[in-house]
Amino acid sequence: MSLQVRVEGLAVGYGERVVQRDLDFAVPRASVFAIIGGSGSGKSTVMRALTGLLEPRAGRILYGEDSYWELPSARRDAILARIGVMYQGGALWSGMTLAENVALPLEEHSTLSAAECRDMASLKLALVGLGGFEDHYPAEISGGMRKRVGVARALALDPEIVYFDEPSAGLDPVTAAEIDNLIRKLNEVFAITTIVVTHDLASAH
Repeated sequence: MSLQVRVEGLAVGYGERVVQRDLDFAVPRASVFAIIGGSGSGKSTVMRALTGLLEPRAGRILYGEDSYWELPSARRDAILARIGVMYQGGALWSGMTLAENVALPLEEHSTLSAAECRDMASLKLALVGLGGFEDHYPAEISGGMRKRVGVARALALDPEIVYFDEPSAGLDPVTAAEIDNLIRKLNEVFAITTIVVTHDLASAH
């Protein structure tokens, strides 16, 4: 398996505080890779650096042979277009329906028509078990369902790599297991490189 994501000597932090330093790891293509640690240990901070939201203090993040933070902005944007992210709280727009939330990346970053974006959003929702819920709003569904919508939106642009930030956090054990199984199934069926940030050892296992 060829390497798709590689981290060399990474250090991340905020202001005067360094949260993590001297990180080295490689993620093989189409694998499932877990970043594990206790609450407040800097897992999500590392993910922010990996997904272009926080510039590292030191080190390199490589996608293929490209060092992300040393690239011009246009090249960085091209890499981000191949990456999906499911945020810990779902990060759904409360004033948008589920279909509108999922279609938003397509409307912003594709040439599809509005109708095609809607059709694709419906397909992604069906993929995560939410077919028929297109016109519901986030407040009308459960926490586990909101996580599934977050997964559907992360998959909107058919990414090669998907990051999941604490996908089972705040869920009951049955729903958490369903989300874990969904992530595993997506990895197996679509060969998506899957990087999971979690403090839940059972979920990681």
